[in-house]
Amino acid sequence: MKLAPYFLYACYLFFSGNACKASDWGKTGHRVIGLVAQQHLTARTQEKVQHLLEGASLAHVATFADEIRSDNRFDHMVPWHYVNIDQNLSYSESVKNPKGDIVTAMDHCVEVLQNPNSSFEDKAFYLKLLVHFIGDIHQPLHAGRKADAGGNDIKVRWFGKITNLHRLWDSDLIDYYKMSFTELAASLPKPSIIEHKKLIDVPRLDWVYESQELATKIYKNTPKKAALGYVYHYQHFDIVRKRLCAAGLRLAATLNAIFDPNQ
Repeated sequence: MKLAPYFLYACYLFFSGNACKASDWGKTGHRVIGLVAQQHLTARTQEKVQHLLEGASLAHVATFADEIRSDNRFDHMVPWHYVNIDQNLSYSESVKNPKGDIVTAMDHCVEVLQNPNSSFEDKAFYLKLLVHFIGDIHQPLHAGRKADAGGNDIKVRWFGKITNLHRLWDSDLIDYYKMSFTELAASLPKPSIIEHKKLIDVPRLDWVYESQELATKIYKNTPKKAALGYVYHYQHFDIVRKRLCAAGLRLAATLNAIFDPNQ
């Protein structure tokens, strides 16, 4: 499929009600991941990414996969943002969505980017999607339960306002921190060289299991209709920071492996 570069960035539409229509880390979180990744690209990868994105940064394109949701030509990609798994099953044991999921989506993006016969337009398009999807899979509730649509059906109160568990972890926790994406990126944990290597050596499928495990803990620690605020933010925001950091480093490692395999 050849995609022409005439796609226009549409305004972002926030959806709720099921996991496939939820925002993903919010704009701030995705831009943080893009910025962290940009800082860890090799010179060769940086050059190739800049060429495909026509000078745009990874932070700038990180929300592209959400923005194109306003265009019904991309409705078939809606399930690509998440994977719902019963908490007592692994991904390999779960019933797969015939329309695809975030695991198959990431694999497809990588295949397009590695294929020397892919067009410039396709590579640019799927690079933008990959930036977003790697961010998505590090949001724990994007590997949440199918029964509650990844937490979308669990209503809670956040500083008195009604929200849902999925949205709380997508954006409410980050928005409360009141930092720009550059400030938040600068405040993330700084892994040692050994910790960095351990993070990026984790296989892609295990990113799903990490989020699934965290989602299980989040479900356990967040009662339905709970009134949440300062204490919850204090207890859980470090998880957000660590997942944003891991996503950024792993995005960079994935792109380096694609564009500079002999680094």
